[in-house]
Amino acid sequence: MTSTTPARAGRAALAVALLSGAVGAALALVSAGQTWSESTARFAQGEVPVSAEGGDVTGLPSALALVGLAALVAVFAVRRNGRRVVAGLLALCGAAVLASALVGAEDTDALAAEAARTSGLSDSGLGDAVTVTAWPYVSAAGGVLLLVAGLLALRYGSGWPSMSGSARYERTPLRQRASRASRVPRVDPDRPEDLWKALDRGEDPTHGTA
Repeated sequence: MTSTTPARAGRAALAVALLSGAVGAALALVSAGQTWSESTARFAQGEVPVSAEGGDVTGLPSALALVGLAALVAVFAVRRNGRRVVAGLLALCGAAVLASALVGAEDTDALAAEAARTSGLSDSGLGDAVTVTAWPYVSAAGGVLLLVAGLLALRYGSGWPSMSGSARYERTPLRQRASRASRVPRVDPDRPEDLWKALDRGEDPTHGTA
């Protein structure tokens, strides 16, 4: 019973990591196209409402989310040390998405630029009230999920399956592979039919011959 517990934990971590990584990247990408902050542009003729989208405030969360999503897929394309490196990259992307989204929530430069563009006056100011919507925090939540996926990959990734074509062979026990090798017929170089059979099996009939 205890021997199955690590395998079960690894499978559960795999499912959580895949879900967290995919949802986290989606949240960061969707948030980039939503309104992060709102205010008004003040000038001599009056005031007009202005707003800034996440992509105008900072392009880091969406860019890092794409890198994190690629890293999530790459976790299953590499093995051993390569998997740990990619898992670390995934975790770093999540942390960077979280930090950049929280910094962006306090950034009013994009609003000021939109106020100047709307009024046509470079010295147009913002109103006293600046409203921050929930979207930068949704993006930050996406960063947290990417970070979780990366940390799970670092902890349990060594036991996860790989897309490598050699994975099936690597999972075959050494004794079983040796047994298969011992059953391979011996090729007699003086018998043409043995040579043809070896070629059909994809073997080099000249290997091991004097």
